[in-house]
Amino acid sequence: MTHDNDVPPGSEALIVVHVPLVGHIVRETMARVPSHVDRDDLSSAGLAALVQAAHAYDPDRGVPFNRYASTRIRGAILDELRSVDWASRSVRRRARELDATRSRLASTLGRPATTVEVAQACGLSAEEVAANDDDVARAQVLSLHASEDDTLADGLVSSSPTPEVLLEHRERLTYLTEAIAELPERLRHVVEQYFLAERPMAEIAATLGVTESRVSQLRAEALVLLRDALNHELEPDLVPEAARPGGAAARRREAYFAAVAARHASGLRGQAAGRSTITASA
Repeated sequence: MTHDNDVPPGSEALIVVHVPLVGHIVRETMARVPSHVDRDDLSSAGLAALVQAAHAYDPDRGVPFNRYASTRIRGAILDELRSVDWASRSVRRRARELDATRSRLASTLGRPATTVEVAQACGLSAEEVAANDDDVARAQVLSLHASEDDTLADGLVSSSPTPEVLLEHRERLTYLTEAIAELPERLRHVVEQYFLAERPMAEIAATLGVTESRVSQLRAEALVLLRDALNHELEPDLVPEAARPGGAAARRREAYFAAVAARHASGLRGQAAGRSTITASA
């Protein structure tokens, strides 16, 4: 059997066998994005990536094809999602306005404002506030997955991996895990159940005995805290100043930052102790 010069031998078989992989990744992605995202567009992007992966695959690298193809497919789907810009500028602009309103109300009230209070202060309905929070939350999770997949893709296709990039990414994930662990109990529960366990918001609301709007608010509060905690440790210039630096909300935020830093330092000490034990035993 002869092959076109542009199509390496065996690539057609790789494509046919791994078409279901595209469907699996598309289904997984559709569960994380707004309902108006077109499944067919994602499938087309994934299939095109599968074909490219089959043509470019080099088994001598020692990477299984399904892992290599998965990375390429996820990357293409993420590029497709970015191109449709479902988290539009207007969504992000409103999100910044809502964050500023929440900070202002928290300083005034001495507690986190409810979704209804934020909506009233902004002249919006509670449903509009919840919908905006949902879009921004999904955009942030997509960004997190994008950075992870991009790093993996670079490592797989590059002949000269960059350890410093991998180390930086690993450090950010470590801080994120520690920041989640230090969240107040209800915020941590929402993050773990919504993003990690992928439970529907209605189920989380029923478990906590609150409304879905309240869960949406808790999720938004948690994401702001997580973002600021990571920036506090890694990029301090990006941390916004508290609306009232000496207020109760600012003190709680600083205490949270300190707890994340302490957990990270404790983890580093544990790693150092473990290395010392191994060295002494050698």
